[in-house]
Amino acid sequence: MNVLVIGSGGREHALCYCLARSAKLDKLFILPGNAGTAGIGTNIPGDADDIDLALSVARQESIDLTIIGPEDPLAAGMADAFEAAGLRVFGPRAEAARLEADKAFAKQLMRQYVIPTAEARTFTDYPAAREYIATRDEPVVVKASGLAKGKGVIVCNDPSDAILAAEDMLVKRTFGEAGARIVVEEKLLGQEASLLAIVDGHTTYLLEPAQDHKRLSDNDQGPNTGGMGSFSPSPLVEADALQKIQAQILVPTLDALVHEGIHYRGILYLGLMFTTAGPKVLEFNCRFGDPETQAILPRLRSDLLELLDATVDGRLEEACNVAAGPRTGRVEWDPRHALCVVMASGGYPGKYPTGLPITGLPENTDDLIVFHAGTKRAGDQIVTSGGRVLGVTALGETLADARRRVYDVVEQIHFEGAHYRTDLGS
Repeated sequence: MNVLVIGSGGREHALCYCLARSAKLDKLFILPGNAGTAGIGTNIPGDADDIDLALSVARQESIDLTIIGPEDPLAAGMADAFEAAGLRVFGPRAEAARLEADKAFAKQLMRQYVIPTAEARTFTDYPAAREYIATRDEPVVVKASGLAKGKGVIVCNDPSDAILAAEDMLVKRTFGEAGARIVVEEKLLGQEASLLAIVDGHTTYLLEPAQDHKRLSDNDQGPNTGGMGSFSPSPLVEADALQKIQAQILVPTLDALVHEGIHYRGILYLGLMFTTAGPKVLEFNCRFGDPETQAILPRLRSDLLELLDATVDGRLEEACNVAAGPRTGRVEWDPRHALCVVMASGGYPGKYPTGLPITGLPENTDDLIVFHAGTKRAGDQIVTSGGRVLGVTALGETLADARRRVYDVVEQIHFEGAHYRTDLGS
């Protein structure tokens, strides 16, 4: 099969890493890719959001399957355009991608269909939001309703901070149109975990669970980012919890979408908070998580391309034999632990420099992989080109083993201003 992957981040490098191991793969193309994907397939210059370009590449290169990585092209209708052109594509249509692209829509859906989540109110008017927040005497979370690259979530322990966050979004338009509508919700207490389900419209298969670290600095301090690291598996998602998530969240969400006339096919990401009252939904994403994918996929022993290909054809049950249970059957997983540490540019998630040379990169092995995110080639050098630059992933018999291995490598890699958390996996 000829495969096209849309995107340029660590998630896309991880997808390519797995796809390259498939016996079904003939040629791999990435639009636009990065310095890491260039060593696996053929990078195509351009914009990942350019639907016409993606369609042109798919036709020109006789692509059998296109896999859309980022949320923006999904929300813009790239999957719809591919289906309309008669081209096979993995990823939900725009109406289904609203689960991520419109947090107000997702909240309303969960409220209507009694899916466990935080209590929330939605606002487009700053004075109304300010008045509401002023009546609260407990911590709240202020979220831009639209897509904000994982940065549009402000956790506020003091109502005055929440009022400032609402003003930044609704008045100052810090996040542009993404923050033209905001969601103000109660702050849930507990531990977070992520579950990714492959959905073919009829059948679901749950990937191994993961936990990610969104705060910039050690001890979960600093601003929210797109994610500073992740590990898999998660000890939070044991058998009892998994059954609750299936029965109270995953199945009701998919049933709700069907009831609303929305067909979902692709990855459904559940961002969960494990509270004293049980798991509740923090957020939905409509694609592979980043950086969770860099910790999950290195543990997958089965053929990822076969799973995604079967999903597009509605053959997921046949491909992974899920009839016996949500994580049983023919899909095989490495029992070891995986830890991914993100190395970010100085200044991220704010302004940061680019074009800085990266040195000390090791050769990838089966249990130590450096996933590129914000990188590109400049002559014979690899240089930085984004905020999250690299995701260094190691596997170990225990999480502590993976932690030792990954930090040994992280300390050998250098680019000016490199920032990473030192407490992941501890």
